[in-house]
Formats: sequence, structure tokens, C-alpha cells
Amino acid sequence: MDQRLKGRRIAALAAEGFEKVELVIPMKALRAAGADVEVISLRHGSIRGVNLHEPASRVHVDKTIAEANPADYDGLLLPGGFINPDLLRQSAEARAFVRAFDEAGKPIASLCHGPWVLASAGLLQGRTLTAWPGVRDDLVNAGATWLDQQFVRDGNLGTSRGPQDMVPFVEGCLELFAEDAPIWRKGQQRVSHSAPQANEPPEVVLGAMKWLPKPSLRTAVGLGAVAAVIMATRQRRGQQRSHATPS
Repeated sequence: MDQRLKGRRIAALAAEGFEKVELVIPMKALRAAGADVEVISLRHGSIRGVNLHEPASRVHVDKTIAEANPADYDGLLLPGGFINPDLLRQSAEARAFVRAFDEAGKPIASLCHGPWVLASAGLLQGRTLTAWPGVRDDLVNAGATWLDQQFVRDGNLGTSRGPQDMVPFVEGCLELFAEDAPIWRKGQQRVSHSAPQANEPPEVVLGAMKWLPKPSLRTAVGLGAVAAVIMATRQRRGQQRSHATPS
């Protein structure tokens, strides 16, 4: 049995709306290789995963970001999803947590939309990576070189495009997390140009969205109620501002 990660502690940073396979499958592989993996999030309890836009099962949170010390971990796993990294990138605690791993040269593995968090943490200037093609421009504008490859390694950073690259991503994670920090980029060959923008959205998503079931009546009613509350709040704030404006 492969136990190359025995004794290693890995932090899996995730929030509501993480893509289920991008967290669960790498965690299982890391644990099978001997690593102790803890789920770190914005709050206690459990967080809901998704399969594209459909709700999936929950995952238990071991510690909040405020309770977790980056110095206690040997590496960081950042899954993607449309919602999860958008929530994390807006958290100052999450950004600082991620920066601490990079500053110490500890391995960071991410895929799909996960590198959004790296961009907001200010860690992509001069870096080479891959991610979901739809976020290419965000990463390039953050100073990175984006490659259309299954797995890209840049020093302590290992990235993949999404679930379609799960096998090379897991293999890359096992190698990356087995290395001792600090891991720097000395002698690495630099890539000067990013791969071009995509010309059309991935067929895998278009096809999956086409055949997913319609929302239930309960979901529709719930979304309607949320929308009504948001609109009422905005209207009330607008009225308060108008009353506060001197004539």
C-alpha cells in the first residue's frame, strides 16, 4: 500500500458550493496514501457540495479558518466549483490562510475555479498554472501564465483544469504533497505566453446542464422567497436613502 504521505497533514480549504468530486476524490486519495486531511471552512458544522448547479451531499468541517493554524499543516488543497472559491476569495481570513502556505513554500494544489482564491490572495504574479478555461482571463489579468494542460506544476503550486483531469490531478497531488517545504521555483523553465482563450464553452458542461432535472416546486418556491426578500430589502434601503437626502 502506498503510504508516501504518512505523517503529513493537509488542509482542505472549502466553503459552501464546492464541486463534490474535486474535494472528496482528492481527499480519499490523500488519506489512502497516509495523509491526515482536515476540512477547513468559514464556519462550523457541515458544508454543502454541488454537482455543477445541483445540490450534493455535505462534508463535515473539522475547523474554521480562525481555529486552524497554517503552521500545523504540510500542504493545502483548494477545490473548485462555481460558488465555493467565490465565497472564499471574499474572506480576508481565507486569503491570509492561503498566503501563509505560499510564503512558507508549502505545496498548494488547486483545480477548476479554485485558483480564483490564489488570484485574490495576490499570489499569481509571474506564476504558471492552469484552471477552468472560463477563468483564464481572470488569472492572466492577475499576472499568471495560463496553460491548457491536464496538470501544471510551478514550484509549490500544482493545478488542473477541472474534474476531467482528476486522474493526473490526484497523481500530481501525491507527488507534490510528498515533497518537503520550502519548495521554490529555482531553475524552472518559464513560459512566456498563455494559451489562447477558448472559442466556445466546454461541451461537457453544456451537455450536462441540458439533461439535468428541473428544480422541484419546493426549490422554486424557496428561490422566489429569497428573491422577494432581497428586492424588499433593496427597496427599503432605497426609501431610507431618499428620506435621508436633504431637500
